Amino acid sequence: MNPELIEKVTKLIVEKLQTQYSSDGNLEANRVSLASTVKFWNHSSSTEHESSNRPTLNLPSMKVEDGQELITFPQNSESKSLKKKESTIVMDEQRTNAIYPTSGIENPFNPEELKELISKTPARIGVGRAGLRPKTNTWLKFRFDHAAAVDAVYGDVNEELLKRLDLFKVSTKVRDKEVYIRRPDLGRKLSDEAKQIISEKCRKAPTVQIIVSDGLSSSAVEENVEDVFLSLMQSLRSLGLDIGTPFYIEKGRVAVMDDVGELLQPKVVVLLIGERPGLVSAESLSAYLCFKPRIGTIEAERMVISNIHKGGIPPVEAGAYLGTVIQKILKYEASGVSLVQKEN
Repeated sequence: MNPELIEKVTKLIVEKLQTQYSSDGNLEANRVSLASTVKFWNHSSSTEHESSNRPTLNLPSMKVEDGQELITFPQNSESKSLKKKESTIVMDEQRTNAIYPTSGIENPFNPEELKELISKTPARIGVGRAGLRPKTNTWLKFRFDHAAAVDAVYGDVNEELLKRLDLFKVSTKVRDKEVYIRRPDLGRKLSDEAKQIISEKCRKAPTVQIIVSDGLSSSAVEENVEDVFLSLMQSLRSLGLDIGTPFYIEKGRVAVMDDVGELLQPKVVVLLIGERPGLVSAESLSAYLCFKPRIGTIEAERMVISNIHKGGIPPVEAGAYLGTVIQKILKYEASGVSLVQKEN
């Protein structure tokens, strides 16, 4: 748009406003000093040059005769402060509702006890009902949480995330999500192609081998794995531990770490995998650890740090803690139940 045209229109508007206020007998516009001038930005110059025009009205300083009051408009700083306060109040209310959600039961027998119970669990208790059915808000939230859980199971991890973390992708013997859900045993075995790729790209016999898998929640990997992975890598490097070549396994189960152990012969395998989504959180990540996993390793030899997400264990904190756990596994050369027995 033409800057000169904008300036010309602005001047015309100012003159129009001045004429209107001057014609009003209730205002002292005719006594406003002509020394005040309208200042316009010179669009044609890069310097802070100012041009002047006719006098303008300083409306906030005007007074009204006959005892009438004039509306005072807040300054920009005041309006920003007010908006900030309003935003803070809204956030406080949301935080309070999250910690102490309101009950859907009208006139409960013991409202204080019910409020305490609701504050101690994310389960759907005290939601009330409409006749024989749940209330509309309760039902809609249930449907929303269920849809989020389904999306987590059937979704795929973004390729950009894998590129950022420099993870190459392999798959198990599962080729379809429906088969993955019905046949957990196939998710525990690497495909022949995957074994060949891993053998070619990964270093053999590292101290710690990190693998990532979507498991039953791709959302958990997308939301949390980057922070956990980077924090874990930093923790392991600070401890001076040898780290193998990390990679991503699509449609994997926990026991797939046994195949990885057979191929690469690491001392410790760490598997970051999406947990089965629930109706409270569909973004929960778990970290499974095992000392020298091999084909035939029993579940009691594995250990897990679960509930890693923004509402549970913070991802960065979890990654740092995993480094400490790995150090303990290497010290006692055991994991799971065996580690507990050796520690005691």
